[in-house]
Amino acid sequence: MIISFIGHSFVPDANAVKEKVKKLLNSIVDIEKITFYLGGHGSFDEICACVCRELKKEHKNWEIVYVTPYMSLSEQSKIKENERLCLYDSSIYPPIESTPKKFAILKRNEWMMTNSDLIIAYVNHGCGGAYKTLQFAKRKKKTIINICDLI
Repeated sequence: MIISFIGHSFVPDANAVKEKVKKLLNSIVDIEKITFYLGGHGSFDEICACVCRELKKEHKNWEIVYVTPYMSLSEQSKIKENERLCLYDSSIYPPIESTPKKFAILKRNEWMMTNSDLIIAYVNHGCGGAYKTLQFAKRKKKTIINICDLI
């Protein structure tokens, strides 16, 4: 199973969201192998990555993957730093190399949604990149759990 996270860059109720994500992930631990796709930008991604790392200590069959939107030198440095700090198990660059830089995050997010079985979202308003990505996932008829509906 592949699970992707998508959410706003600012999360005002971070502790409550963290607990909801943790509870949700704990409820699906019976699945044989889980791969988590994370974008690594903003508060929601940071919260989810932290929860995944905490819970992975108990679930060795979980893999945490950073999905990069760019292959610039600065992004490659970020990936190396992620590896050095053991923040992710691996990094991937989806096949979006012909995408102009200003659309790279959107295309990366769409790739993540397309290639996931479950989407865990934090989208509480109808604008911005997280909202657009959530609408894309809905059009793809993906299974979506919006943390905002659980708080």
